[in-house]
Amino acid sequence: MIAFLTSSPAIPKDAEHPYSAREVNGANGLIYRLAALWKPGMEALFISAAPAEHEENLSRAAELGEAFAVSGLPFAGVAVWDGASGDYSAETLRRFDLLILAGGHVPTQNAFFQRIGLREKLEGYPGIVLSISAGTMNSAEVVYAQPELEGEALDPDYQRFLPGLGLTKAMVLPHYQAVRRATLDGMRLFEDITYGDSMGRAFYALVDGSYLLVKDGVTTLYGEGYRIADGKLLNICAAGGSVVLPV
Repeated sequence: MIAFLTSSPAIPKDAEHPYSAREVNGANGLIYRLAALWKPGMEALFISAAPAEHEENLSRAAELGEAFAVSGLPFAGVAVWDGASGDYSAETLRRFDLLILAGGHVPTQNAFFQRIGLREKLEGYPGIVLSISAGTMNSAEVVYAQPELEGEALDPDYQRFLPGLGLTKAMVLPHYQAVRRATLDGMRLFEDITYGDSMGRAFYALVDGSYLLVKDGVTTLYGEGYRIADGKLLNICAAGGSVVLPV
């Protein structure tokens, strides 16, 4: 398995719809590295973060397929796994050359992944995994579910650490350029919430266009990225650069 764990792999159609897709973001060599693995007749499986939103999932999967085609990486077909699917077998999963782990709400997607036993089904999978935002966060061994919705930062029952897919040990925070100054529940998302959660551990904040490549047990960051550990932020890679993460 080779995994591309992205903040967002596509350039959005407009700023109001960050998960829309016009074309693949070619920054930091993503298209080049994907193209080197591409083959005719690629079949993709879109695994949802919102299992109850079947029509939306179909639309987003089709739109992403169009964006890849525009960028010279066409799918022969794209299927969807969400709450309306009846077959979540490992045999079916292995029929697909590319697995797309969608963006969305991390705990909702995490619960869906656990319900369908996705971690176990990925063992020995020979294809390519491409994850987006929440899908990238849920790809970690231990997932940091950074509070996102109103009330989550104040809820004593909200679980900030969840079991993940185990594709990497790196805990990722996507869309850093968009959320670095965000507030939630009257607090600064990073300085007042995430920095405290980083005590004794490390998070990796990525801007859109940056990604992790996981291959042969090595996790490499391509593009602008930051390490947040023990309450401190450090820029560890610039746009166009790369660094192997110590995870």
